[in-house]
Amino acid sequence: MPTINTSMQGKVCLLTGATSGIGKATALGLAQMGATVVMVSRDRARGEAAQAEIKTKSGNDAVDLLLADLSAQQSIRQLAENFQQRYTQLHVLINNAGLFMLRRRTTVDGLEMTFAVDYLAPFLLTNLLLDVLKASAPARIVNVSSNSHEAGYIKLDDLQAEHNYRSMRAYGQAKLAVVLFTYELARRLQGTGVTANCLHPGFVATNIGQSGMGPASRIVTRLIFAFGISPQEGAKTSLYLASSPEVEGVTGKYFVKGIPQRSAPISYDEALQRRLWEESLTLSRF
Repeated sequence: MPTINTSMQGKVCLLTGATSGIGKATALGLAQMGATVVMVSRDRARGEAAQAEIKTKSGNDAVDLLLADLSAQQSIRQLAENFQQRYTQLHVLINNAGLFMLRRRTTVDGLEMTFAVDYLAPFLLTNLLLDVLKASAPARIVNVSSNSHEAGYIKLDDLQAEHNYRSMRAYGQAKLAVVLFTYELARRLQGTGVTANCLHPGFVATNIGQSGMGPASRIVTRLIFAFGISPQEGAKTSLYLASSPEVEGVTGKYFVKGIPQRSAPISYDEALQRRLWEESLTLSRF
């Protein structure tokens, strides 16, 4: 793994999905480097428990908590507003939150849940915070994707998987959308001092696949994930992209274990990147 910066003093970092797994390990790592860490959690009790733990372990009191339900666009808009009421700068935005749904469910906005949380939420939150990121430049956007994007494909006429829902297809599509979004975003941000990169964290032992499962399925999933790497190991690439001077100015790349690698060939389709962006503007009512 390439070098992770040892100091993030004076840097403000906003992180979604920060109360467990990779997100919590990333928040702790940033706090240990001296950053001001703003954790986003859906649940107040879990958020406050993770916040207290990170403060204690890092010895850093500059660990804040904001509440938001990333499946609800109004909540995402409120999150961006609440952040900007408290902070005038944002140096690092890490879109880490994600879920995996065995069955098709829709959000309060009528959108398929996996696509809404894993992709549209980062798209909307990032766009809502672009002005403060540009004003804080040099700044970085880090989007957590997955190598599952390699099996994904975009069906612009059925992004909500209304006709044929399969959990792995929905997840792969959302993670491919994250990569396409990152590349289009990087191109749009050229010359602003804000970079955008995405990553595959590795096969990490987390609870991402256990939402909505019965007891038997949960046991099987835990057995599978027992072979994964630790959240601390999985957080390393996020921390590297958030902090390392080695990637200052580097943008529009896909990283695995801290190394830029080629993503799926379809992800470099600029026409598809633009079409997805336009469709996302409509779906997020931005």
